[in-house]
Amino acid sequence: MNNTVSAVQAGGPEVLHYAAADMPTPGPGQLLIKVQAIGLNFIETYQRNGNYKVSYPFVPGSEAAGTIEALGEGVEGFEVGQRVATAEGEGCYANFAVLDASRALPIPDGLDIETAAALPLQGMTAHYLINSSFRVEPGQTVLIHAGAGGVGLLIIQLLKARGARVFTTVSSPEKADLARSAGADEVLEYKDFAARVRELTDGVGTDVVYDGVGKDTFDGSLASLRTRGTLVLFGAASGPVPPLDPQRLNAGGSLSLTRPTLRDFLLTPQERRWRSEEIFAAAASGQLAVRIGARYALKDAGKAHADLEGRKTTGKVILIP
Repeated sequence: MNNTVSAVQAGGPEVLHYAAADMPTPGPGQLLIKVQAIGLNFIETYQRNGNYKVSYPFVPGSEAAGTIEALGEGVEGFEVGQRVATAEGEGCYANFAVLDASRALPIPDGLDIETAAALPLQGMTAHYLINSSFRVEPGQTVLIHAGAGGVGLLIIQLLKARGARVFTTVSSPEKADLARSAGADEVLEYKDFAARVRELTDGVGTDVVYDGVGKDTFDGSLASLRTRGTLVLFGAASGPVPPLDPQRLNAGGSLSLTRPTLRDFLLTPQERRWRSEEIFAAAASGQLAVRIGARYALKDAGKAHADLEGRKTTGKVILIP
């Protein structure tokens, strides 16, 4: 039996409805996945509320983990019963989902299914941010906003393993403790964080800022950078950044600004496997701790959305069918 959660129209969490649905069938080059855990991501709240244009009724969900139930025509390299995950699925708020085999990520032995569902999108995001958008080298100073969030906690650990000095911002004492436990060198309040960064770096600033918050932190992020520093704007949890006069980058000290997105850093099967295999291996070995901050039944997806939007969660939120 298949059940899905769909947004029947644009609106608040109350528009998400849990109901029976037809069983999907894999086409050529596709897999039918029995979904065992689903990663919840902020983009799904934008799709639900109409900020991102989708066609309703709309079944959210791009990130999930489960087992292969059936293979579509022409699929090679996978087998029924194999565990796989993805960050590039569609309609994953469901008991069963169809996935292009090219976007399936084999789950290694030693990695549990919930962690495998919690890791692909944010793990590969963290990987491309610190390896490709701006490659952090040992000894560099980094500011990552929302250090107690899913991406933030992963980036902190990966950067400390690389030998960077890591600053982060958080919104509560509880989140500060989480960021410190992940290895952050300095945990800052959002208020006047740019001034604190300058104090802590003797006026120099950071080499890079990774900003997934957007509107509320953007100006301070620019003000936190050293001469020729880079701002990597990868999200807009507080809202989109207003239009920018490029002269501000000049005035700030020949700064660089980039606005990446994960899909552009998964352009080939080789790149997808490189990122996922490194992240999965780190988690399976215990070198990378993945915090699952909350679990909700799939039928309670509306509550999960409300808590995520209200910043009541830490780490990764997952749904269980």
